[in-house]
Amino acid sequence: MSGQQPPRQRRPFRDDESSQGSASHSPREIVPGSAGSDSEHTNAGGAGYERQAYRSSRMPYMETLRFSWIAAGALFVIALALRFYKINHPDQVVFDEVHFGKFAAYYILREYYFDVHPPFAKLLFGLVGWFVGFDGKFDFANIGDSYSIHQVPFVGMRAFPAFLGSATVPIVFWIMKESGYPTAIAAFSAALILFDNAHVAQTRLILLDAALVFFMSLSLLAYIKFRKLRYHEFSPAWWGWLFATGTFLACTLGCKMVGLFTFLTVGIAVLVDLWQLLDVRKGLTIEQFYRHFIARAIGLIVWPAIVYLSFFWAHFKVLKFSGTGDSFMSPAFQETLAGNELLLNSQEIRYYDTITLKHKDTKVYLHSHEETYPLRYEDGRISSQGQQVTGYPHNDTNNFWQIIPTKALPATGRGRIVRHKDTIQLLHAKTQSYLLTHDVASPLMPTNQEFTTWYPDEENSRYADTLFTVDVLEANEGEPWKSKSGHFRLIHVPTKVCLWTHAKALPDWAYKQQEINGNKNPQDRTATWFVEDIISDETGEDQRGRTTKIEEKKVKPRNFFKKFWELQSLMLAHNAGLTASHPYASGPINWPFLITGISFWTENDKKQQVYFIGNVASWWACSLSLAVILGVMTTDVIARRRAVNPIPDDIRNRLLNNAGFFVIAWACHYFPFFLMNRQLFIHHYLPAHVASALVAGSVMNFIVTEAIEFPVSYASATAPARRYPRTHTDIGSKAIAFLLGYATLLFGLFLYIAPLTYGTPG
Repeated sequence: MSGQQPPRQRRPFRDDESSQGSASHSPREIVPGSAGSDSEHTNAGGAGYERQAYRSSRMPYMETLRFSWIAAGALFVIALALRFYKINHPDQVVFDEVHFGKFAAYYILREYYFDVHPPFAKLLFGLVGWFVGFDGKFDFANIGDSYSIHQVPFVGMRAFPAFLGSATVPIVFWIMKESGYPTAIAAFSAALILFDNAHVAQTRLILLDAALVFFMSLSLLAYIKFRKLRYHEFSPAWWGWLFATGTFLACTLGCKMVGLFTFLTVGIAVLVDLWQLLDVRKGLTIEQFYRHFIARAIGLIVWPAIVYLSFFWAHFKVLKFSGTGDSFMSPAFQETLAGNELLLNSQEIRYYDTITLKHKDTKVYLHSHEETYPLRYEDGRISSQGQQVTGYPHNDTNNFWQIIPTKALPATGRGRIVRHKDTIQLLHAKTQSYLLTHDVASPLMPTNQEFTTWYPDEENSRYADTLFTVDVLEANEGEPWKSKSGHFRLIHVPTKVCLWTHAKALPDWAYKQQEINGNKNPQDRTATWFVEDIISDETGEDQRGRTTKIEEKKVKPRNFFKKFWELQSLMLAHNAGLTASHPYASGPINWPFLITGISFWTENDKKQQVYFIGNVASWWACSLSLAVILGVMTTDVIARRRAVNPIPDDIRNRLLNNAGFFVIAWACHYFPFFLMNRQLFIHHYLPAHVASALVAGSVMNFIVTEAIEFPVSYASATAPARRYPRTHTDIGSKAIAFLLGYATLLFGLFLYIAPLTYGTPG
């Protein structure tokens, strides 16, 4: 018909044309892609949907490798400018710099500390602090403490996370490019991070999240590069990217324990990959499949474990002196630290010594006084009306207990030393009554036994109830019990309950002191006590060399893996125990919608504030994209049940294999927080936000174009023959104009929120 345009014809992409639109690529190199499956080599379906087999000639230079590097470089420069702008303000300690700045100081001073996070990022902060001249003497005690007055080179220390945060932006760009998306789409995803106020605020301070997000992004990029080489298996490049993925995964975990979520992301992708390789239609023998399995196990499990352990090896090597973290560790661990009090003052305990016993966790002394338990408690239960035994936090003569033997002793010599598994009595020095527990419920916990004391009578009627076994932790049979270092459990011989306490205070009749009771779980970690002081020996005199400071002993060696496992277990336990309330804590359900933020720092006199909050245009676009991708895929699944294919197979496969990978990354870094009872903040969402920015780019590409880069892997002679021509996307000038407009909106909203991001008046 006249006036109608002739139908557009497909033109196969010639083998001599570059996959990036540049002659610099070999004909065998295919456009970078992601974890796509071989199903992308099948024919596309979908009625009325025309595959585009060529790239528009309007802006072909945008897809050249040179332009991509220019774009990535420009994004990096802008990111540097936004993150380094006024990085010297405020010149005071901000938010969690009180912790992580302090940890850097400990590395410089080489003093042992304890923290719930792995040491890698903190080691880097310590190294940077040493490099810029920090002497470690500033203690980062309080938010608002001045750096300038104390001459702390804080700008150099803040520059490190600012650089990592800036580098994350081009990494996001390259993740999208390597996944086969056009430059404009890759820049769109990067811009969502580039102009996000939350990322800028978090990455220009001495905090761990910049390193966490940086290595998390590198892990995803490395795995995508590895998957692109699936037709070059066991080649040097294949091995290189496999081990690079493992290295970056270990670095991510080495920053924070939430790095496990990145392991989970890659682990799910690897399991899908191995499941596909197991398919007999792939043509692999079972021996070849085992080779793939073992290679991935070595590269993504064994190698990351070695790298992760190396961080702790360096941590222990650097922190060789006694410090603030000693008390968290076992005596055997503490004795590996130079200058530790256990090395200075630990003494063997002998029978008839008068001692004070202290609870390891709550730091209260075992205490007793003449007052008795009331006849009836508030809940109606009856007590024994015996002498009260409580936990008391201060030095007092009512804390003194004498160790009484239950066996015959030699007159002199080492036979009078108390040893592991010895049975003893404890005599309260002031009231001359013996420690006792019996089958009477404790005041606050009806399931636990009451502790009291017994005044001996002629019949010794309660003698058996005063017998306790000294169970020294990690001790060998017959090993001496020592003050300071001899952590122990005191186990009642007849009933097998152990001496235990908890933080809840008793009523006024016990002067609000802490309850002591009998725990029916004798292996409870919290039932650990130690001897704080040896007050006197059986003559009542203090023998020099036993209870006063003596010459420092040599540190004791300990197996690295024992030290690692002890620290790792404590990190997990204390991390789970961070349940205290906080005015800026928030739940995961709020994070994608940016409902709340965090006040990092305020200066009331100058009306300045650093407030952590994201860019609404970035966060809501990412959240909307997640809803769109899930809605599209759900609709497609339902339609296919009715034999309707609304999305062609190749487009659908790309959404599943690439955008699906990004959705998995988002889900793995988001949903586990719903299972946590610990204190949570919106900055925990930053890794998931990066993943959602990748999803947003995938969804934008799906909306603005009806074609994909095809195929996505590097070809080889062993790759299956393609049944469809090589194709490229063309998003068109209108889409590019829209993306530029949205980037302008992102920048405008960034500037609007910037006074809160930088702490400047506004």
